[in-house]
Amino acid sequence: MKGDTSLKAGIIAAGLGERLKQGGIDTPKQLVKVLGEPLIARTIKEACAAGATEVACIVNDVYPEVAEYLRFTAWPVPLQLVVKTTPSSMESFFELEPYLNNSPFLLLTVDAIFPPGLLKRFVSSARKFQDADGVLAVTEFVDDEKPLRLLTDDRMRITEIGATVNESRFITAGFYFFDPSVYNEKEEARTKKFTAFRQFLTHLVEKKYRIYAEEVGKTVDVDVPGDIDKAEKFLKGLGFE
Repeated sequence: MKGDTSLKAGIIAAGLGERLKQGGIDTPKQLVKVLGEPLIARTIKEACAAGATEVACIVNDVYPEVAEYLRFTAWPVPLQLVVKTTPSSMESFFELEPYLNNSPFLLLTVDAIFPPGLLKRFVSSARKFQDADGVLAVTEFVDDEKPLRLLTDDRMRITEIGATVNESRFITAGFYFFDPSVYNEKEEARTKKFTAFRQFLTHLVEKKYRIYAEEVGKTVDVDVPGDIDKAEKFLKGLGFE
């Protein structure tokens, strides 16, 4: 991706985890454990293992214990913390701009569970798209109430994504690799009153940004209580404990 080999990581962890709470789990989603490790810790460690030299993370101010955990835990690289409750995932992404606007960056959520080492391979593959403004991790495994579907050309450049795609081979897997130029669309996105990050992705494709897809295999999203067991079985089945 445009020759810059530096790497930062942004983590959107500002959600309220309402479906987990409705299912009887009172622990903030960011601190829910999979194989004994909080989701937020797993995400940060994988970003570092993938080569990130700095991590910026946004959390909400509803659960102060999440920010406290992040502040008082030793991390492998510097952690920039934003504590703010935002109206949407897109606005959470925009809050991270000051920390991500001068380097290619990974963007992750804490929802996605994937095998250790996968993120590093994804970064390596994403960098091979020399003209890319962004690369989206995608999977053929559909286990989501609202999957974000997309279509690509034969070079895996995304030609259509979002609500207009009813059937597709791939859906997004929950992590991304971006050139900071995508932040140039921030004000227009706000003017159009987008309410979700997926709308911003659709906007980028429609504005002819060069957004590619990279298949990463199966991942598991943790959205409801049953997903925790599903994620643990998935990782154990691959030999991870």
